[in-house]
Amino acid sequence: MRKLYHSVLYLLIPALTLLGIITSCVTNDQQSDSPQGNFEALWKIIDEHYCFFAQKGIDWQEIHNRYAKQFDNSMTAKQQFEVMTNMLSELKDGHVNLYTSFNVGRYWSWHENYPQNYSDTLQRLYLKTDYLIASGLDYTVLDDNIGYVRCETFQNAIGAGNLDDIFLHLQPCNGLIIDVRNNGGGNLTNAEAFAARFTNKELLVGYIQHKTGKGHNDFSALQPEYLKPGKGIRWQKPVIVLTNRSVFSAANEFVKYMKCCPNVIVVGDRTGGGAGMPFSSELPNGWAVRFSACPMYDRDKQMTEFGIDPDYKVSLTPDDFARGKDTIIEFARKMIKTFPKPQSI
Repeated sequence: MRKLYHSVLYLLIPALTLLGIITSCVTNDQQSDSPQGNFEALWKIIDEHYCFFAQKGIDWQEIHNRYAKQFDNSMTAKQQFEVMTNMLSELKDGHVNLYTSFNVGRYWSWHENYPQNYSDTLQRLYLKTDYLIASGLDYTVLDDNIGYVRCETFQNAIGAGNLDDIFLHLQPCNGLIIDVRNNGGGNLTNAEAFAARFTNKELLVGYIQHKTGKGHNDFSALQPEYLKPGKGIRWQKPVIVLTNRSVFSAANEFVKYMKCCPNVIVVGDRTGGGAGMPFSSELPNGWAVRFSACPMYDRDKQMTEFGIDPDYKVSLTPDDFARGKDTIIEFARKMIKTFPKPQSI
């Protein structure tokens, strides 16, 4: 049995700065450092290593033919960047980025064209001002003795001591709400460490594939991923995970793991997805490109690139917002109060 890939870093997509960047690298044949040479290098890198052409019905050769006409050697760097970013946006992938010294090309429609189903203003009303913070996790006890943990990123390292302290503090609670709405990702190791506190035995949580050649359909067989129980305090009571369309990348994987754990229910909206492990390469002019290279699946062998459905779809309503209530949190509180007897696993 193979443990999850601890070395893989999932970057926080919404960040506009170059974040140290990228997880793994691939090499490419050197093209000339010219607008047309950089275009051909970029197109070829994606052609040989991107992993979702078939699933998204993308004719990459047709895209080459269409965009090649827009390049000539008189273009400025910013003009090259604009056209290259437009071409990459054809992939409709939040893990595809073009990094330069002056901007980061990105595709955000994976969440921008959907209801937000989250409010910073409402979330602060539930946390109040006396909440605790441990390695980026904000946590408190709501007035009905339900624990609430706000996890807005997996960028911050989450240590075993952090988790032990959090669970000790929340131990008297009748249940736990974990709010990962608007969590754009981070380090997959942190997502795994957190999820590992909700199972008492090793669980099959999904599968991964790797590219084995330059063809669009050259992949290895599915390889299983397992979640092992974490060392330290493990939570045995009901858990509700809150999601929205802005849950992406490592946070998407966290939701995938949690759906395999006992006593866990996911509430909110479909996640944003982002299930292609990102790799990187470099263009002749030094610009870096990141792209999805390894598809990932849930335990039923369903690809999670396009998001994960909640167990209960709940949306934030205008009436509740006007009353200072978060519809999704309130639904979760009611569910915990009527939750079946916790399962042992």
